Amino acid sequence: MFTKLSSKGQLIIPKKVRQALGLKYGDRFHVRIVDGNIVLEPIKPSAAAALYGKYPGVDFLTELEEEHRQEILHGLYDA
Repeated sequence: MFTKLSSKGQLIIPKKVRQALGLKYGDRFHVRIVDGNIVLEPIKPSAAAALYGKYPGVDFLTELEEEHRQEILHGLYDA
């Protein structure tokens, strides 16, 4: 497979490669040079980063704090 560098310095990763690696729009890469070759390594987001912004308006921290209070109140938690 071949690809071409655009005038803006951009490369298109062929569809078959994107599909095989599960790559999608917005994925980030670590770019480095190894023995005169360009190496692109997909950066997998952390679980927290992957969820960022997916639940707007939901206050998980308050819910967790209340759950913790209930556990303490009912003796389910040893401090």
